[in-house]
This record gives sequence, structure tokens and C-alpha cells, in this order.
Amino acid sequence: MERSIALSYEAVNHYPGKKIHLTNELIHNPEVNEKLSNMDVQFIEKLEGGKKRFETVDDGDVVMLPAFGASLEELEFLDKKDVQIVDTTCPWVSKVWNAVDSHQKKGLTSIIHGKYAHEETVATTSYCEDYICVKNMDEAKFVTDYIINGGNKENFLAYFSNAVSKGFDPDTMLKKIGLANQTTMYKKETRAIGQLFQKAMIKKYGPVDAQGRYLEFDTICDATQVRQDAIHELTANAQELKLDFILVIGGWDSSNTAHLLEIPQFSGVRSFHINRAQCINPDNTITHRTVKGEIITEPFLLDIHKDVTMAVTSGASTPDSSVQECLGCIVLLKKLNE
Repeated sequence: MERSIALSYEAVNHYPGKKIHLTNELIHNPEVNEKLSNMDVQFIEKLEGGKKRFETVDDGDVVMLPAFGASLEELEFLDKKDVQIVDTTCPWVSKVWNAVDSHQKKGLTSIIHGKYAHEETVATTSYCEDYICVKNMDEAKFVTDYIINGGNKENFLAYFSNAVSKGFDPDTMLKKIGLANQTTMYKKETRAIGQLFQKAMIKKYGPVDAQGRYLEFDTICDATQVRQDAIHELTANAQELKLDFILVIGGWDSSNTAHLLEIPQFSGVRSFHINRAQCINPDNTITHRTVKGEIITEPFLLDIHKDVTMAVTSGASTPDSSVQECLGCIVLLKKLNE
């Protein structure tokens, strides 16, 4: 993500006097996107149905692609325009696209572990002929049960109506499959889903035939995985470390940051997800996002006069400067109440 930020800032400096567009938020970090807006970067307006108002892009303009990438349809449109493209797509996202491209060439249907409406997954599915998105283990079990036992096709298609390719037929398109994922999902969950599909194909077709019916690539972002492993360890040792809380810093729309919050929350460890330093208020309250997506404000340091033991992590798209600003606010809050 630091690469995407650096490329976007340099693009503004490199094309003075040019009208510069961005096809989406560069990353899920409000401060970075606000800075780009203040640098006169034009964010292309989103319309209903996932479309965008590309009419604002004129010949000779500069168009930046965000870290999440852009859909094939968007790229085809831009190719027809006389524009300069600055591609900040994360290499890990490109790796996913290579994986699904391999699926299509081998005649496999892509099973994508991800949220079908997420920008990255929208871009990934645009490179697929046949696909189905599963967001969690429950949906994966729904699909594997259909692979093994069959079922009501109408009910299946109604459930996944927004998460499958046009004309999807589960009776024919789940006979040969390949697994890919949104790069910000839980790696452990993706692996578990992969094992579930592999076992389903073995059970349905036998151990020999199944080898040519299932393909899997590891496309979880390293930065995401390192953070997930670290917060799992912190959560497991929270009592021994006598942690007062875990602070998770990152955009409220950031999928990988939201997953980091879920780990301590589901283990009963006090934790907060904030998107900027201003969420830590001078009156010793904190404005944060819950795992349900609600933005609430509540008391922060339970005993402000005692030393605080905390753990801090951040989303893969969170600049180090944002983390430092949040820590500075906590230090200042303590000093104000000495």
C-alpha cells in the first residue's frame, strides 16, 4: 500500500497542470484520500449498479488506478481514450488475477473467497468467465454440499444471485473448480475453505479423478497475514500481558482492518477500531467502529491516572504516520490528566 501511495503522490507532481482522475479510493484510509482530494485529484463518481461517471474523463487527462485495481470493463474503456494511466494496483491483487486467469485457461470455475461487492473482488470477477464468490465458511459449506449431494438449483441461485457469473449453472460449473481469494481475507479461513472444497471433490469424484478437478493458489497478502498472526498472538496472551485494550488503526471501510478487530473481539478482549487520531477525544472518550459496523463513542481509558498497557496494530493500508498520530493523542490525553 505504501507503493500505491508513493505512486499517486508522484503522479500529481509529475503531471503539473494535467487533470488527474482516480477511479476509486486509492486505499481505505481517509487521510490519504483526503490528501489526494486536496491535491486536486478528481475521484470518479460512483453510480447505481456499480457503474461510474467516466464522462468526466477527457482526452489528455491522467487516470490513476487504485491499489485494489480496476475492472476489465474499466480498462477497456480507458484504452479507447487518449489518457495517461498510472497503475498503482497492489502486486498481490495482480497475483489473484493471474490465478483466476489460470483457472479460465484450464476450464475451471473460480471459487473466490471474498465479498462480492468489494472493489477488489469486483475487479477480480471481471477477469473470470465462470465464478462464484463465497464470503465465509458457511457459504463454502453450502456450495460443497451442493457439489456432493445436489439440491434445489433455484434456491441455490437465489442465494448467490449477486455473487455468481451471468448464466451460472451449479450443476455443470462446479465439476471443475479453482480457489482464489480477496487478498484481505483471513488466510486461515481461506485455507480451511480450500481443504473443504478439496475434500468435497475427492468425495464426489474419488481421489484420482479429483486431482484434475481442483486447483489452489496462495494469494493472501503478506502484510495482511503478518498482522493477522501478530494479533492472534496478542489476543491469546492478553491476560498474561495484562493488556487494557488492543487498538486497531485503519479505514472504517478497510476489509483487512475490520478482520483484525474481529480477532480480539470474538475472544472477549477489549479492543477498538479507529480510523484516525481525532477519534481519541480530549474528554477521554473514543469514537470507534464495532464489528457490526456501527460508529459509537464510549469511555476510553477506564482509569486515566494509572499506567496503561496496550497493544497497537494497523491495517495493511494504514500509513505509519497515522499510527504515530494516534499514539501521540493517547500520550497527550494522559498528560492532560496527570
